[in-house]
Amino acid sequence: MEKQLHSSFTGTKLNKFLKDNSIDTITIAGFMTQMCCDTTAKEAMHRNYHVEFLNDATGTINLSNNQGKISAKELHETILIIQASRFSEVLSTQDWIKKIGEK
Repeated sequence: MEKQLHSSFTGTKLNKFLKDNSIDTITIAGFMTQMCCDTTAKEAMHRNYHVEFLNDATGTINLSNNQGKISAKELHETILIIQASRFSEVLSTQDWIKKIGEK
């Protein structure tokens, strides 16, 4: 599915596909942690999906703008903390593989 905006839901048929196939959990992997990954995870949670956010299969870059600077490591870790506080189950790829193997 191609997307044009940060969320994988906006302007796509993702939600319809998930509903049509009775999928209730999505797993987030990709780039950039604070943009597409974070936005998609939050929107998924708002749509009542269970969200798994892979901490080692998402990533970002150093960021600098008129508000300041933050390293990629700090930014990534901050988003993971926020995701784990309410939006997603944050776990490593290894733990995710174990989890899906148990189902």
